Order: sequence, then structure tokens, then C-alpha cells
Amino acid sequence: MPEGDTLFRTAAGLRPYLVGRQVVAAHARQPGPRADLLVGRSVTEVLAIGKNLVIRFDSGVELRTHLGMRGSWHRYRPGERWRRPPARARIALEVPGAVAVCFDAPTAEILETRAEVVHPPLGRLGPDLLSPAFDAEEAVRRLRAPERAGLSIASALLDQRALAGIGNVYCDETLFLERVDPFAPVGDLPGTTIERLVGRARDLLRANRESAIRTTTPGPMAARGHRLWVYGRAGRPCRRCGTTLLARRHGDLPRRRTWCPRCQAPGSGTEARVESRDAAGSS
Repeated sequence: MPEGDTLFRTAAGLRPYLVGRQVVAAHARQPGPRADLLVGRSVTEVLAIGKNLVIRFDSGVELRTHLGMRGSWHRYRPGERWRRPPARARIALEVPGAVAVCFDAPTAEILETRAEVVHPPLGRLGPDLLSPAFDAEEAVRRLRAPERAGLSIASALLDQRALAGIGNVYCDETLFLERVDPFAPVGDLPGTTIERLVGRARDLLRANRESAIRTTTPGPMAARGHRLWVYGRAGRPCRRCGTTLLARRHGDLPRRRTWCPRCQAPGSGTEARVESRDAAGSS
């Protein structure tokens, strides 16, 4: 699933071609949003908000897309052949000089910008890890809220109402780097551990927001093609200690967690803090 860094790059890529330009044509797959409401309107902003891409218009409305597991936004020149079948297009916007097409997204909707604060998917989002105004204290407070005390820390990190932008990759990598057991209840973890996890997650997302190739390992390892510590590597040796990495389905969806049973054994996080931060210093 696209995570916060992917949405950040997507917004950055669309922004120069959409902002300040008037929509001359718009089409949406039905049932879906009324794309005709956007024709004649000028784009004022293109934003990544957590895992949502939001395009705002001068009429006071905005288009929200959530890309789910397979969605993506493409940009084309007018008349250029699309790289995916038109039947897979969720919504397409044409402005002078460019066509922006969202493919395979499970969610595409138009709402009033003023209603964003009460809109369930947007209004309840936690602090966005890639926002310049990111509030780390609020993110920690939300993670440590009583209603999350019984959740595993992995499930809590993936809860976009606590903090926005983390998906499976950054969840696994953050927990590994901080040597935290993914299945430890939030209520059993010290506040300092929660703070470290929030800081680490933000560091990783920020380090990858300009590149389409995610890297969480230090430079020399990444240069050899070893770009991730644990995600997607179940059954292979841990890059740190050599122990076979484990994986299992976990959570309500459920998602697949991968971890090192030695490096992330309960209680291993505190004494390893300095070492783990140094190990990823180039990420």
C-alpha cells in the first residue's frame, strides 16, 4: 500500500502541472463522484495528508483519493496514450497541457473543504509525519491514549488516527530499528520508547520522501542492494544478528508483520537505542 512518502512524492509531481490551472474536462467511473462539478474550476492546492491525496479547487470543494493497495496517480500530455486501460481509471482531470489520472483507487470523492474537519477519514487523522507542522507530542499522546493501551504497538503505529503516514514497510522497519517487539501492548511500553518510535518513523519517512526507492539501511548496505532491514524478508537471516526473520498475520485486516525474534525480543529496546540509531544514520 502506498505510504506517506509515496503520497508526498505524488503530490509534488502533480502540483506544478495542476495548481493555478482550470479544469477543462473531467471524467469519473460510476458509481463515483460528480466530476462535472470540477469543470471550469481552478486548482488551488495539491496536498498529501497522511495516505490521502487531496486536490482543492477555487469553488471551495476538494477531491480526495485514497490509493488503497494498488492505486496510483499518473500524469500525461493531452492525447498521450495511457499506460493503464481506461476502464481502470477512477477519475481523470484535464487542464491545459496535462491530464492527471487516478487508477485503481478504492476511494475517490468530492467534499467541501470546510467540511474536512468533520469528515471521518480526514478529520480524525492524527498528526501527519511529513507535515512541516508535525506535532510529535500530540502523536505520542494519541498513541498512549487509554483506548490504545491494549493494542499491540504495531497495530497502534498503523492506526492513522494516532499518527498519519505509516504503512506496513515503515511499521516493520521502525520497530526493528528501535528493537521493539511488534506485539508488545502499548500500555507495557515506556513513554520514552513511544517517543523514539515516533521520531524514528518520521526520520525514515523524511529520508525517503524524495526517492521512489525506499531505503532504511545505511549507505554501504544500500549500495549493495540491501535497502530494507526486515520488511519482505521473512525466512531470511537478520542483517544485524543472523537470526532467521519471522512473519505472521496480525491485526484486524490482517497485515503481515516481519521481525527478528532476537533483536526485537521483549526488553531489548532500551539498551540498543544508541546502536540502532547509529546503524541507520545514513538512511
